[in-house]
Amino acid sequence: MSERPYVLLSCAMSVDGYIDDASEERLRLSSPADFDRVDMVRATCDAILVGAGTVRADDPKLLIKSPTRRDKRREQGQPADLTKITVTESGDLDPEARFFTTGEAPKLVYSSSRAAHELAARLTGRAEVIDTGDPVDFPVMLGDLAARGVRRLMVEGGGGMHTRFLQFGLVDEIQLVVAPFFIGDPSAPRFVGSGVFPQSPDRPMRLAELTRIGNLALLRYVIGSARG
Repeated sequence: MSERPYVLLSCAMSVDGYIDDASEERLRLSSPADFDRVDMVRATCDAILVGAGTVRADDPKLLIKSPTRRDKRREQGQPADLTKITVTESGDLDPEARFFTTGEAPKLVYSSSRAAHELAARLTGRAEVIDTGDPVDFPVMLGDLAARGVRRLMVEGGGGMHTRFLQFGLVDEIQLVVAPFFIGDPSAPRFVGSGVFPQSPDRPMRLAELTRIGNLALLRYVIGSARG
């Protein structure tokens, strides 16, 4: 077992790097064909992670949709759905969110120490809450996931999660879909935020695949040596 899972970042963005606009309604950047591709990629993973902000804003189910893919996972001795993971510093999570109420697999919440005790009481029967320090220690979180048997982790956002994984140097692959339009609003969320991103000769970023999906472009980058 690796000391941490293989980490795959998945994101759709505009040409100018935004993952949404600033309106209250969620902007859909992908197409039905790309949503099906994402579903296929999910089916190859053990767990899926989004930040608490995404749970609050989008109320996602994070399930594998294809019945064929769900059946194949069961035939291979896996749960039909992925283990669902979220990360919170504040503990502001609704136990009735679809993240917690849908799916057959476990739900894990990695929390700051200051929020963990109260959050664990509030999510009793919905999810396991794991105290990972103040702030949440991402390498510790990944070590815990590896110990639970998670070999392949898909991170679907939002931008804060993408930024932190990249800043800690914990990403092995990026699957980035580029949509053919601009948003141009500095108040809208971006694929990654500002900060220092480590670069090292032993972890180069290489373009492994470039695929056209209708008017979308999928860029698949691998970072460092091939781990997964």
